[in-house]
Amino acid sequence: MDKKVALFPGSFDPFTKGHEDIVLRSLHLFDEVVIGIGHNANKQRYFPLEKMVAHISDTFRDHPNVRIKTYDDLTASVAQSLGARFLLRGLRNTTDFEYENGISQVNRYLSQHLETVFLITSPQFAPISSTIIRDVHRYGGNVNEFLPYRL
Repeated sequence: MDKKVALFPGSFDPFTKGHEDIVLRSLHLFDEVVIGIGHNANKQRYFPLEKMVAHISDTFRDHPNVRIKTYDDLTASVAQSLGARFLLRGLRNTTDFEYENGISQVNRYLSQHLETVFLITSPQFAPISSTIIRDVHRYGGNVNEFLPYRL
């Protein structure tokens, strides 16, 4: 039987409790979840990549079926190199769906064996976004309540 591997791609700048929730809820669906921290050409990172990898690694230290990979390539290509047949994405609202739907169709075009699986964000995490967390942090606000680790 083929191992069910899912790639959970994103910039994760930062990785939030909402992201953690999606990964934890997906573990019964997949044998392995790879959190793929991709380089987004349209974004300058706010939190250092090395620190984010360390925080995410620590968050999932008790889950050997979760690993982290950084990449600077097409997500579909990375999924193929990992043997992942699934892309995992979280949806907070209809705006997320519109955005993610287009991306999933392009990924499907690039790799016909790649399925995107959407999980709806748990209600308590729906208002949390990395953008909002960056803005609060930039102006000195405490963001630790929104993160599965301490900054």
